[in-house]
Amino acid sequence: MSDSDGKKPLGLRGGPRSGNVKQSFSHGRTKNVVVETKRKRVVAPKPGAAGGKTGGAGGASGPTGGDPSKRPAGISDAEMERRMKALAAAKAREAEDVKKREEDEKARAADRERRRAEIEAKEREEREREEALKAKQEEEERKKLEEAEAAKKAAAPAEPVQPPAPEQQPRGGGRSAPGPRKDKERDNKQPKGKGGRDEGRRSGKLTLNQALRGGEGGRQKSMAAMKRKQERARQKAMGGQVDREKVIRDVQLPEAIVVSELANRMAERVADVVKALMQNGIMATQTQAIDADTAELIIEEFGHRVVRVSDADVEQVIDTIDDKEEDMQSRPPVITVMGHVDHGKTSVLDAIRNARVTAGEAGGITQHIGAYQVQTESGSVLTFLDTPGHAAFTSMRARGADVTDIVVLVVAADDAVMPQTIEAINHAKAAKVPMIVAINKCDKPDASPDKVRTDLLQHEVIVEGLSGDVQDVEVSAINGQGLDELLEAIALQSEILELKANPDRAAQGAVIEAQLDVGRGPVATVLIQKGTLHQGDIFVVGEQWGKVRAMENDQGKRVKEAGPSVPVEVLGLNGTPEAGDVLNVVETEAQAREIAEYRQEAAKDKRAAAGAATTLDQLLAKAKADENVKELPILVKADVQGSAEAIIQAMEKIGNDEVRVRVLHSGVGAITETDIGLAEASGAPVIGFNVRANAPARNSANQKGVEIRYYSVIYDLVDDVKAAASGLLSAEVRENFIGYAEIREVFKVSGVGKVAGCLVTEGIARRSAGVRLLRDDVVIHEGTLKTLKRFKDEVAEVISGQECGMAFENYEDIRQGDVIEIFEREEVERSL
Repeated sequence: MSDSDGKKPLGLRGGPRSGNVKQSFSHGRTKNVVVETKRKRVVAPKPGAAGGKTGGAGGASGPTGGDPSKRPAGISDAEMERRMKALAAAKAREAEDVKKREEDEKARAADRERRRAEIEAKEREEREREEALKAKQEEEERKKLEEAEAAKKAAAPAEPVQPPAPEQQPRGGGRSAPGPRKDKERDNKQPKGKGGRDEGRRSGKLTLNQALRGGEGGRQKSMAAMKRKQERARQKAMGGQVDREKVIRDVQLPEAIVVSELANRMAERVADVVKALMQNGIMATQTQAIDADTAELIIEEFGHRVVRVSDADVEQVIDTIDDKEEDMQSRPPVITVMGHVDHGKTSVLDAIRNARVTAGEAGGITQHIGAYQVQTESGSVLTFLDTPGHAAFTSMRARGADVTDIVVLVVAADDAVMPQTIEAINHAKAAKVPMIVAINKCDKPDASPDKVRTDLLQHEVIVEGLSGDVQDVEVSAINGQGLDELLEAIALQSEILELKANPDRAAQGAVIEAQLDVGRGPVATVLIQKGTLHQGDIFVVGEQWGKVRAMENDQGKRVKEAGPSVPVEVLGLNGTPEAGDVLNVVETEAQAREIAEYRQEAAKDKRAAAGAATTLDQLLAKAKADENVKELPILVKADVQGSAEAIIQAMEKIGNDEVRVRVLHSGVGAITETDIGLAEASGAPVIGFNVRANAPARNSANQKGVEIRYYSVIYDLVDDVKAAASGLLSAEVRENFIGYAEIREVFKVSGVGKVAGCLVTEGIARRSAGVRLLRDDVVIHEGTLKTLKRFKDEVAEVISGQECGMAFENYEDIRQGDVIEIFEREEVERSL
């Protein structure tokens, strides 16, 4: 084929045949070569196939060989060589892939064969084990049946063997049936199921799934089922049903119990208990509660024993620990510092603490009852409690005396024995604890320690200097005088007491103080008395319970445990306990919750009983008393529980028969909107002691007009409340006698009535004053004057020695010789 100019087409010049040759490369592989001619279109096979091999690296012949005359136009030698190399590399990669796939397939096949062999071996072992177990159980059952049969035969008299009945003869032939012994042996060896078919034989075809599962049903009987089956067979062989022996139980019975719980405690079925109740005429379901008497009848009907318990028995878990003498170990003494206000209790304690604390500054646990541990030069550890001295903190001092071992009575040398000093002495005597007198402020020029010792004699406190048994030390908190002697006296006293406790038991302690912290929640300051309190212990304290989430010592450091005589702050309570409550560690959270709920209910009932009137007369008397008494309602929020308690006690002492202060609500923590709402509803002010109101509470108080007063000193609080309560008192009315007048003559005046002509014998007579008419020194009328005249003129007053005319308002029974008493009333404000 040629063009119009007679030349060969491009791409066929120098080739053996005419036509167009197209060759393309895709991804390193050579595609089919298409040869176009005039007559037909021939598809050449791929290079390397039969009849169309391409040239390799050595330049073999082919359509795309190294021959320049057989290459497509426009392709250089270098390009052709590059394409041939790419083709060879593609072939090599393809061969490697094929080889790799074959190897992977062989590995997978080998892995499948290995797993299949393992599964088959495991299934075979399982089947063998099950068959062995089943054979063993059948053998045991066969032996037991043979033994039972032998025992039965030995017990029963021998009976002649009867031939089988004609209708029981086997069919076919003249063969005789096997004897009864052989039948029994066959039956014992092969027990038959329903329809006379052997249970041990398999019915139908054996499938692959059945063989792999190890049985036709795929489910084997448990050991318990096999034992029950053997027990039933044994009882049947013994000739009767044998009832199992009933277990008699002690059933704890509270005042009320749910039916399901009663059945659980008796280990009986709930349906049986409900049925027994219905038979006794009580229609109750398993979720209903029945009383103790009904439950006792049901328990006795089922044959169990009744153990009556009360709600108070929940606290018995606390008193179950008895300390043995060999477990007791020495513990640090607890010293309470007591005394009057401003006699230097805290100053003495601060001087001891600052001088004896080995590492860092010891911070107080609370502001009100400080609890500190001090280590002396000899290495002994002392626990100090600092109690407030104001009269309102009586209960705090009583708590300090209850938990202490030694009382240090601080008395100022420049003062005398004051009321709170006497109260501290009484607390120490009531608690039966030894006392050490620390005479403070001996550095002052007007100090007189001997006067203090003499004053103490009046209260039966005889110091050693006066031939007594009470140690006394002269100290000064300013210059540190006598502090070492005070510590030595405390150490000597503690050695005499031989203080011991068991640290390896559940902890028990006393709550010294409690507060509601904004960031940490309810926090209680606890002095451990027995045992060791660990982090994570579950405890109950008063009406609250909790789990020890964290503990801090007197220096503010976290500790994991606290032993006897160690004061710690405990976090993890569900509410703020009362100061003075006892902390006890229990085993479970359920016990703690149950004890706390019982105590809450008991406290609620006690408060209701205290405030309730039992009779109608008491109710009427109480209502009448409330009508005559004016109340000043207040709300109290304090920083700690002890301060709130002291304020409430101080408020109860304010008032008389006419006025009293009523604390509507008291709590610990900041003043909230709830407090403002209660104050608005009752018209009461809110008193905050060392606490403040939050922002929403302040805004609410401004909108509703509720007064909030803040105090940090209890003196000021008591004085202000007392002044406010005094404003509710009615003013006192006083009468001042200003004169006397004697009636000399009685006149009748038209339009006026009877007018007394009088002589003012004493004082002065005023028109605006009140008058009384005395006849024979007996008051017969009290009222006011209608007119007071001197001669014909109306006057305001008449002095002594002058005559005047008087007429009474709405009264005319006047006689000559009567005496008129003139007086004025004056209102005087009262105060509490």
